[in-house]
Amino acid sequence: MSKAISGVDHVDGMLPIPQLFAYGLQHVLAMYAGAVAVPIIIAQAMNLPIEDLIRLITADLFTCGVATLIQTLGFGPIGGRIPLIQGVTFASVGPMIMIGQQHDITTIYGAIIVAGLFTFLVAPFFSRLIRLFPPVVTGTIITIIGINLMPVAVKWMGGGAGSPHFGGDLLNIALGVATFIIVIITYRFGKGFIGNLAILVGLILGTALAMLCGVTDFSEVGRSQWVSIVTPFYFGLPTFDFASMISMIIVMLVVMVETTGDSIAVGEIVDKPIGQKELAAVLRADGLSTLIGGILNSFPYTAFAQNVGLIAVTRVKSRFVVAASGVILILLGLFPKLAAIVACIPNAVLGGAGIAMFGMIIASGIRSLGKVSFDGNYNLMLVAISIGVSMIPLAAPNFYAHFPDWAQILLKSGITAGSIIAVLLNVVFNGFGYKTVNEPNRATRKYRHFTRFKGYPKHFYQ
Repeated sequence: MSKAISGVDHVDGMLPIPQLFAYGLQHVLAMYAGAVAVPIIIAQAMNLPIEDLIRLITADLFTCGVATLIQTLGFGPIGGRIPLIQGVTFASVGPMIMIGQQHDITTIYGAIIVAGLFTFLVAPFFSRLIRLFPPVVTGTIITIIGINLMPVAVKWMGGGAGSPHFGGDLLNIALGVATFIIVIITYRFGKGFIGNLAILVGLILGTALAMLCGVTDFSEVGRSQWVSIVTPFYFGLPTFDFASMISMIIVMLVVMVETTGDSIAVGEIVDKPIGQKELAAVLRADGLSTLIGGILNSFPYTAFAQNVGLIAVTRVKSRFVVAASGVILILLGLFPKLAAIVACIPNAVLGGAGIAMFGMIIASGIRSLGKVSFDGNYNLMLVAISIGVSMIPLAAPNFYAHFPDWAQILLKSGITAGSIIAVLLNVVFNGFGYKTVNEPNRATRKYRHFTRFKGYPKHFYQ
């Protein structure tokens, strides 16, 4: 590969294998807790035995890896070829529990397979909505992503949501603060390769401190199997229920909105503009990965927003780093002992690193909004209302508890609700269309310029 596209500063940059592994492991550690949370929730809701829970977790990790490789490496018109790590969408949890309790787990997988196929087929049509995501909308969505992820880090730092000692165990908070300080010191004084590994260094040293304090428990590693084979249709052939399929399709429509925001955010961070063609490829990868998830006893897949912040913190833009994460995830799915080792990282340590990662997403959104004009237009109100709506589930998690199930799918995720409001307000305030202006300068005449949406990057109208 040429020097022009080598190293960490280019989306297509290639690195030596040891560096790929180290940077890739950093991404895996950042997303692991979120990756295994969904299979645990589903197994508990359906009262599955422990051996089925383990199978769900290993199948999920394996499919996360496959989905990440599809998205980062791509083939043909599938995959955005950007550093997006894939994981199970939390938007699917509620509908999957309802389907499983009303029917069985094979009906869940039937709905997932149909929803994945639907997403794959409608991707090129949905991608045309890229014109509804000017800088004021994308900057708002990036900020919303960071704000809505921050409570995850805070809950980790307090010892984990649901913990009886949440917030009251000063040791947890001390471990989180120590990890956070390690990340800052490494980021400030580490040079080159080490500086880019600030999050990984923080997680490793934070876990070491937890071991010294007697917090980390590695007993589960000894009880885990060495090898686990992912078997397609392990729970039986999928069954198809119309209402279940429709509910999962609605979930995937929500996922496509989130994926659009995430991919545009990553594209801005790594200096690779995301246009209609690129967005269609990203969404096709989501659809194909979700279909594969239904076959391999896993779940719907989308981009993991927390890893967007990691890219911003580390400044490692190479998609091959995230592809290495995909390989690591596949290995974790095949070798449960490795997965058990990663699972031993205390929540408090993850929280300390998470504050830096998710805060960086907020900073990236603010930087994007800094390029937007707020004079003589409605952009300030657009940003204000969108962020305000996105924070409702954070301020009052049960606010939408009595809404219809379909409305809860849309509204209980602050990222989804805020993103939809931002898009709708942009249409209300700024409209849909644009006019073509003939430039007198022949050098610039080939470009069509927005007269109403000032500040759009060229890739929105080329």
